[in-house]
This record gives sequence, C-alpha cells and structure tokens, in this order.
Amino acid sequence: MNFEIVMQELEALGKERSKKMYMSNGAHEPLFGVATGQMKPIAKKIKINQPLAEQLYSTGNYDAMYFAGIIADPKAMTEADYDRWMDTAYFYMLSDYVVAVTLAESDIAQDVSDKWIASGEELRMSGGWSCYCWLLGNRPDSEFHESKLAAMLDLVQKTIHDAPERAKYAMNNFIYTVAVSYRPLHDKAVETAKAVGSVEVKQDQKKSKFLNASDNIQKAIDKEQIGFKRKYVRC
Repeated sequence: MNFEIVMQELEALGKERSKKMYMSNGAHEPLFGVATGQMKPIAKKIKINQPLAEQLYSTGNYDAMYFAGIIADPKAMTEADYDRWMDTAYFYMLSDYVVAVTLAESDIAQDVSDKWIASGEELRMSGGWSCYCWLLGNRPDSEFHESKLAAMLDLVQKTIHDAPERAKYAMNNFIYTVAVSYRPLHDKAVETAKAVGSVEVKQDQKKSKFLNASDNIQKAIDKEQIGFKRKYVRC
C-alpha cells in the first residue's frame, strides 16, 4: 500500500465530529478527523514501514502524522530522527501520543527523554515526561534505576508549579504513573503527590484546570491497580 492510497483511505475515514474535537484540542488544518481505532485495519495491512511513516509524518496532516506513529519502526529511528519528529509536533497530541509513544518502544527512550525534559521547551518537556509514563506502564521495574526515578520525583516536586502549562500535565501524570506502575517507589510517589497538591494549569480563553495526582492514585489503589503494566505501548 503506497503513500497516495493511504492518504485516500484516511481521507475517506474522516468525520467532521472527530475533526472538530481534534481542533478543539489544538490540531489545525490539514486534517481529516479519523478516529484512531479506525486506523487499525489499514495498519494491519501495512504492518511496520519506516519509509512510508516518514512520508506520512512529513505531510503536516494530523491524521497522517498519527498513523505514521503506528507504522513506524521505533528501533530504526535515531536520536536525530526523534528530534526531527518532535520539531514538527506542533501540539501535545503529537508530542505525547505520537512521538513519545514511538520513542517508548526504542532502546534510546530514556536518553532522549532526559534531554527533552532538560530542554525547557514546553512540548519537548511534555513529550519527555510522557515517554517515561509510557515506559513505566509497559516495561519491567528492573529496567529502571530507582535512584534516578526518585530524583525525577524530587524534580517534579520542586518545579511543576512553575513548569510550562502542557508539561504540568505530563509531570503530574508521571507522579501518578510511578505510584501505580513502579512498585519500588509507590510510597515516595504518594508522598510527592501530597506535597505537590493541586496543580493549576492555565488555559487560553478558558478557566484554569486543576490537577491532583493524589486523587487519581487513591482511585487506582481502591481498584487494586498497583503494579499495572500494559502489554503494548502502541495500539
């Protein structure tokens, strides 16, 4: 299946309702408005195809960029490739749910995420913290250094309230994910969530949103979800 056919199939699956929803979250033209679940049959036919993924990602079309993440070969991509993808990830649904998700299936995920977190750039930070959430929710605890994650929790506690708005979401989610998916630091993550408290996220032309990791951690505890790991990162 070549580039033109994939674009035609994606366009045919587009729905005005999905398009409006994506645009309300920050997407802009060009896009078709394809529900992500409807991409699976096309992905099954193609499987992994990095050259095609690159063609699709470079279109700037949100749906094509999202689909690129599904068929990309994470281990074939270099640090420079991930940086290039992040450069054109213009809002969080691309940085956190396409680039970070793809990166999470690579061998260089932690190194690249560390660099992005330290960058001070909103979407790179958001993507870096999000990648750690995808990693923690999928990989065995033994793949992580407890001291490193503990230091990251300390960093979140010190900096989250002054972080860029979108990064606040990912940092808040990091506390939650450590508490739920990384057993060695469950207690520390619970304490960090309490120390951080409510996090205000300012939104353009809307009321501020307030995040609270403690509430969500308690819900996970109540549902006996501590230790949760997902089988796959990408759909």
